[in-house]
Amino acid sequence: MKGLNLSVFGYFFEGLMQYFAEPVGRIFGPSDDNYPNTGVQPFDGDTYAETVETL
Repeated sequence: MKGLNLSVFGYFFEGLMQYFAEPVGRIFGPSDDNYPNTGVQPFDGDTYAETVETL
């Protein structure tokens, strides 16, 4: 094992940590919802007056 380089294990471990850290950071990080603040919209339509009979 004379030719074994320990930096390969460090590179693998760093990539593995990044693989798990990115989704965890996205789940527990601040939300990226950029929806406009529209509030409650008034209802301008007519209600459906007829009923449907079921068998």
